[in-house]
Amino acid sequence: MIKNIILDVDGTLWNTTDVVAKAWNRAIAADGHSKVRVDADILKTQFGKPMDVIAANLFTDVTPEIRAKLLEDCCAEEQRFLAENTKRLRYPHVKETIRKLKEEKGCRLFIVSNCQTGYIELVLEKNHLEPYMDDYECFGNTQKQKSENISLICKRNGLKKEETVYVGDTEGDYDAAKKADCPFIHANYGFGEVKENVPRINEFQELLQFV
Repeated sequence: MIKNIILDVDGTLWNTTDVVAKAWNRAIAADGHSKVRVDADILKTQFGKPMDVIAANLFTDVTPEIRAKLLEDCCAEEQRFLAENTKRLRYPHVKETIRKLKEEKGCRLFIVSNCQTGYIELVLEKNHLEPYMDDYECFGNTQKQKSENISLICKRNGLKKEETVYVGDTEGDYDAAKKADCPFIHANYGFGEVKENVPRINEFQELLQFV
């Protein structure tokens, strides 16, 4: 029986790629060192990976030192763009499903993402989800891989793996959950595919069927 749900963010709870692409392109242009430009489709292939890996994959035309500063600038601009955004970015039925999982089903809810520090807090604030989350962790805080952060959340909150599931949208999410010995549900509407035969949801609200 599933009692604990650990959620990915990008491609699972919301899709920010259009907004983030604009923010990153502004930061890249302002920095002036890289000729790279990104769009939503490019970001969809990268979201879910640790931030340093995304930077290495995208900014191949600059030195590691410049790349690190450029990533910092991109993340700062991204935070600003998302904080100012007024359009709805979350997937359908996310907020009401999370409320039902917490209040009606009695689930404990968590987030683990490969994002930068402060991003999860912004997600929760923008989508009014703060009251429903028990804990969260990210690459920016720990500099650890997603599998390690899943295990960290489980250990920190006394979660039994057989009662816990990780919900994500990419092969990398599946691999992280598997490495952490955590059952996995694929958000089939997100950014990536999972070849393995795993439970899937085509809409976020279908999570209710699993608890």
